[in-house]
Amino acid sequence: MNAKQSLLAQITGGTFALHTDDQIARKIRLKGESEKRALRGILDSLVREGALLRDSRLRYGTAEQFGAKKGTISGNERGFGFFMPEDGSGDLFLSHRALNGALHGDTVYAICTGGRAGDEGEVLCILERGYREIVGTFRRKNKQAGVLIPDERKYTESIFIPLRDSMNCPDGAKAVAEITSYPEGRSPGGRIAEILGDASDFFVEELSLIRSHRLREEFPQAVEEQAGACERRGIRPEDLAGREDVRGTLTVTVDGEDTRDIDDAISLSREGGIFLLGVHIADVTNYVTEGSALDEEAFARGTSVYFPDRVLPMLPKALSNGICSLNEGVDRLTLSCFMRIDGRGNVLSRRVCPAVIRSRHRLTYDEVTKLAEGDARMRETYPDLIDFVRDAVELTHILKDARAARGGVALDVREAKILYRDGRISIPEHRRTVSHEMIEQFMVLANESVASLMTEQNEPFVYRVHEKPSPEKAEAFRLFLGEAGIPANFDPENVTPYEYRSLLEGLKDSPLCAIVNRVMLRSMMKAKYSPDNLGHFGLASACYCHFTSPIRRYPDLCIHRIIKAALTDASGARAHFAPVVGEVARRSSECEKNATEAERDVDALYTVAYMQDKIGQEFEAAVSGVTSFGVFAELPNTVEGFIPVETLPDDSYEFFEDKFLLLGTRNSFRLGERIRIRVAGVDWGSRRTRFQFLSKAE
Repeated sequence: MNAKQSLLAQITGGTFALHTDDQIARKIRLKGESEKRALRGILDSLVREGALLRDSRLRYGTAEQFGAKKGTISGNERGFGFFMPEDGSGDLFLSHRALNGALHGDTVYAICTGGRAGDEGEVLCILERGYREIVGTFRRKNKQAGVLIPDERKYTESIFIPLRDSMNCPDGAKAVAEITSYPEGRSPGGRIAEILGDASDFFVEELSLIRSHRLREEFPQAVEEQAGACERRGIRPEDLAGREDVRGTLTVTVDGEDTRDIDDAISLSREGGIFLLGVHIADVTNYVTEGSALDEEAFARGTSVYFPDRVLPMLPKALSNGICSLNEGVDRLTLSCFMRIDGRGNVLSRRVCPAVIRSRHRLTYDEVTKLAEGDARMRETYPDLIDFVRDAVELTHILKDARAARGGVALDVREAKILYRDGRISIPEHRRTVSHEMIEQFMVLANESVASLMTEQNEPFVYRVHEKPSPEKAEAFRLFLGEAGIPANFDPENVTPYEYRSLLEGLKDSPLCAIVNRVMLRSMMKAKYSPDNLGHFGLASACYCHFTSPIRRYPDLCIHRIIKAALTDASGARAHFAPVVGEVARRSSECEKNATEAERDVDALYTVAYMQDKIGQEFEAAVSGVTSFGVFAELPNTVEGFIPVETLPDDSYEFFEDKFLLLGTRNSFRLGERIRIRVAGVDWGSRRTRFQFLSKAE
């Protein structure tokens, strides 16, 4: 054993754990300065190799000896950051010095160093850099070099770019830089990998956001070729073997006007008081085989991403808009879930099988709503659908009431619908109709039925889970209700969906309903994918999955494979998919989160462009957020704007976080309150609209 190995063994074994180089030198009785330098050299090499960690007190040890945790850095544009540990324990504040060169997105080892509140920390080791490429604005510094200033404000270092590596990028252009080095004590170095265009161009800004979220636009050639071959192949006689033929059954699709990737269809009939519901989902797995180039690309993308002017699909158009899309009047392969439902919404039986369908009508939500409302012209256009829609509406109400009785939490979560047509942006007011409820109820029931069938067979699976609120958040919600004078008798340790729903039902006609709705939403966990069945709190469902959108979601595609495999060889399916479902759930949750953030960022960009023409106009709005630095307000079409505290009526304000209240001596602003505002301006940098408070709404 050489000196390096011996020293490492004594530190990891505990003899010299958390000792400085001076302390170690004294213990092993080093005499001369040259021997001490050699010791420091060995220790530093062990740190560089990752065998040891070193803290700001120059002590050496392992991660376990320091009590270090692994996690990621969330930066702040003012130079400090936060450490978010993987184990979910409390975040730590990191001063600029305590970051020790770590940047936003990096994976690190960090320790708690105490501080006044015991929540300060220090980075000991950077395990992996969070960014290999970053988007920003290129600025020339001199004749030899320039810098790329990141769009991500949390990433506080500019990237040093030698002009020889700049691709002759124009000054002020948006570009993508590949980060090639992290010199100690200096800015990261890099090279321009792609020039996006003029920073003032709206669509360049949108492209910058797409690049920032590392979304894929173009498909590799091999993937496009596979998709094209599938489309040309179409449906072969062997594809129909073993499939249930329901081409003679009245089957329809119901989607938005602009939808091109149609992956679900419904059929419905009655036998006395029993409803026979069929939910037919595109059998994408017939074309996207496991391990193929198509499959690997779909797994990497995880989900389709929707923007006002474009879609970044999970699958190429030859599949998503072509052979897999359940288009009107053509044969299509499906995985179909058939359910028998009684008049109280109970599922009496359910089964799932491969099938072939032919959609008779491609309907829109508006058309189905008009049929349900008895529109004469629509009834003349679709005379064969009059009874179908009547029965579908009746079943919708039955299922909705049954879920309400179980405690499904019907949160009024409004989402902006931003349209971009013929060069114009519009944001119509949110409108939810019976046709939306119909498809939602039918798809949810199919998702539950499929998940229950696979759980009964003990198959490995990818569940869609929504855990109950944490006791801390439920208690905070209960305290808020108490402050608002609303009785809340639920146990924060074990709150049920029924108790949450009962609260909303009791406030249905109260002005407090909107406030409680928002605060309740904030108290709830985020839904995610999991290999473990943890139930779905919001739907009051004991067993749930995503089965109905395999064209645009990878977890749906994966569970289609599991179902088809289990139908022919249950034990073989268990052996094959058990090692797979955990990684599919993890990756799918990551991709969903990234896609949601990208859609939110791009929607904010379009919203700012839309509101620029509304500067000076007045609207009624609802307070949608309250902070110590101002108030957020939401218009009826879901556009949100910010009112800085310094522009509110002159007063001495105090922020009460637990009450969602900004309280002054003469004025107050509370979540859900109706106010009048004027559009004061837009901030393109933060993609935020500024409002001016005018008065409380009457």
